[in-house]
Amino acid sequence: MALVSSRKMMLEADQNGYSIGAFNVENMEMVMAVIKAAEEMRAPAILQTTPSTIKYAGLSMYYANVKTAAQRAAVPIALHLDHGNSFDLAMQALRTGYTSIMIDGSQKPFEENIILSKRVVDACRPSEVPVEAELGKVGGKEDDLDCKDPGYTDPLDAAEFVKRTDITSLAVAIGTAHGIYKGEPKLDVERLSEIRKLVSIPLVLHGASGVPDDTVRECIRRGISKVNFATELRIAYSNGVKEYLKVNPDAFDPKKYGCVGTEYVTNLVKEKIKVCGCDNRA
Repeated sequence: MALVSSRKMMLEADQNGYSIGAFNVENMEMVMAVIKAAEEMRAPAILQTTPSTIKYAGLSMYYANVKTAAQRAAVPIALHLDHGNSFDLAMQALRTGYTSIMIDGSQKPFEENIILSKRVVDACRPSEVPVEAELGKVGGKEDDLDCKDPGYTDPLDAAEFVKRTDITSLAVAIGTAHGIYKGEPKLDVERLSEIRKLVSIPLVLHGASGVPDDTVRECIRRGISKVNFATELRIAYSNGVKEYLKVNPDAFDPKKYGCVGTEYVTNLVKEKIKVCGCDNRA
């Protein structure tokens, strides 16, 4: 199946009370792992790359990997630019063939965030590529961006932001953080409900790695239509490789330990697909 836009799958999730799992991938093995899990669970899936991942291997390399894997798959797969940090990078991803774009102007003042986000929306509209933006500041470290002063999304600001930018989905800040949590995160789910009352487009939850499954499910019940997972996948892949090398310290064939890392990621993604409720939705 060819790569598809994320817009239809997210709208269907939004209308039917479940969420799409969005999984950050770092290499070919993780790409194959996520798509294998999606096929086994009969689930649509979004694969994502961040600016630092793109810096590691390039947009065209990840596009080719995901496009090839998606063509072999029998479930819908979208390729998303996660946390696009500039108009130029968003346009490079668009021209490369990414089927979903995020522009993250959340570190900028409100008006500047609107201007940047709308500029990306206007540029992507002729190609019918959906655009996600972020309002409020999700804490923690994402790529080279370290947010030590997170800010919650204001529901009234969210309504104005969506109206003025015409984005297709909105990432909200309700207490999640990127990276590894110290203790159990406390999410402001009531704030999420207030945003949902004023915003009709699909909402996105970033920083879900480490958030208890029941909390993620509650967020979905209150209006989240896309859930991002990154750190947990990296940990799973690394744990698989480490485990193999611990038992086989003289191993030198990367295919051997790569297969174990892939298996660990596949098992994790299948669990997250169940949490999102998007299994058997393809």
